[in-house]
Amino acid sequence: MDFTDASNHFREPAVSLTPPYDSNIPLTVLVSSRAVIFDEENNLVVSPATLTLSPQTGTIISILPTILPASSFPANTQYIDHTPHLLLPGLVDAHVHLNEPGRTEWEGFNTGTRAAASGGVTTVIDMPLNAIPPTTTLIGLKEKIKAAEGKCWVDVGFYGGIIPGNSQELLPLVQAGVRGFKGFLIESGVDEFPAVSASDVALAMTTLASTPTTLMFHAEMIPPITASVGDDVQVSLPPLSPSGPLTSYSTFLSSRPPAFETYAIEEILSLSHLAPALHLHIVHLSAIEAIPILRAAKDRGVNITAETCFHYLALAAEEVAEGDTRHKCCPPIRSSSNRDGLWDELAKPDSVLQTIVSDHSPCTPELKLLPESLSHGCGAHAEVKGVNGEIISSKEAEEKEKGDFFASWGGISSVGLGLPILWTAANARSSSISILDVVRLCAVNTSAQVGLSHKKGALRPGMDADVCVFDDSAEWVVGREEMLFRNKVSPYQGRTMKGSVRETWVRGTKVFERGGSNLGFVGKGGVPAGRLLLERRKI
Repeated sequence: MDFTDASNHFREPAVSLTPPYDSNIPLTVLVSSRAVIFDEENNLVVSPATLTLSPQTGTIISILPTILPASSFPANTQYIDHTPHLLLPGLVDAHVHLNEPGRTEWEGFNTGTRAAASGGVTTVIDMPLNAIPPTTTLIGLKEKIKAAEGKCWVDVGFYGGIIPGNSQELLPLVQAGVRGFKGFLIESGVDEFPAVSASDVALAMTTLASTPTTLMFHAEMIPPITASVGDDVQVSLPPLSPSGPLTSYSTFLSSRPPAFETYAIEEILSLSHLAPALHLHIVHLSAIEAIPILRAAKDRGVNITAETCFHYLALAAEEVAEGDTRHKCCPPIRSSSNRDGLWDELAKPDSVLQTIVSDHSPCTPELKLLPESLSHGCGAHAEVKGVNGEIISSKEAEEKEKGDFFASWGGISSVGLGLPILWTAANARSSSISILDVVRLCAVNTSAQVGLSHKKGALRPGMDADVCVFDDSAEWVVGREEMLFRNKVSPYQGRTMKGSVRETWVRGTKVFERGGSNLGFVGKGGVPAGRLLLERRKI
């Protein structure tokens, strides 16, 4: 699949005329000397632009590649000139763990989507774990919908999960509006979402073979001969013969070599013939050794894509301090040379890396086992609850070694920080990745990945009026007040960022304004106005 082709399936005109001056339709008009729009040849360009939005329908009425003055519109028009800031389509983060219901002490719809809105993300797609129940059944999806209603600051879609024994649930979940499915080829770390075997994957592929959906995989498997950590992805016992101290990141990294990823991807590809039309997708690809395998598969006609994450592009193993488990995730953050390889791949016109996402996977501060020097201000809870709900006594918690990369939960918290993270990293390396590429990788392609390219991920007439106002030159330091997700535990804390989201508009309504009232959440009287995206997927 080429996501660019998919995004053109519902192509609307790039530009259209504005309503007549004497129109009685309430309008909002956003203008800037710089906006990322499509030209008449359907190429993304940076251009002066006038965006006319309808707050009533929540859609874009028209786009003109020039700045019209306020006098061109009816007197009751809300007219805002954002020059010199960039007008971008709202980002679509296609990989977020919101954890509600069941683990709301980790994250929730309210806090997670507030954080997303503050970073110009107007749509998030929630992963089927780590909520309880997971979204592996129709009943589980209904529980998730019930938990989300009235709490979302941006629009939210849902993935279903594949686990052993739930193949009969997959088509009902498609009918109910899930945007795709995810399975783990290695244990997930939570009891309610076990790993799938090759036979489970084969059954899922044949069940979904003719369905417009995306089948996604956490692609890690333990190769037949390995000195690995064991089966658990997120929390595990150390190797019998660790290569160094358990508080050293290099010890953890050596226990999860690139072969974990390449072996899993080869397993998936070996089954792809069972459903040649089904879109397969590798989530959070970390190891560059997997890239030639995927490219060869695409050359053979396999319908497969991959994503990478902000943390793999911004962080490097050599930079992780002793015991700083804020950096732990699976697959792991690898070397700076591996990071360079990911950037090189993204710059290729035929890159197998089609999207960039956050994989926001938070937990409580206690589960990160941060050393005292790093845990100050993280907002620890009085009661310590384990990954699978067990209550851990204060004595047991104290006995756990702080900074143990094997015992700590694996996941990076970053929802809402992705745009400045990516922009900062791109600028630091004088990358060939431009703001047009950022929009393509984080909005146009992510919306196509989940079948929403007819309404999300681009500034086009007729599509949802989701807009991010981005100051690409602003510099700021990530502090607690900038991390709006529930638990203030992130490897980006204290880092200087380039680029700041000034405003976020969802379906024609401004939901976030930096420096505004109510901590910036200004839309709809300061209450959540996001919608749940439950239409059945068509492409």
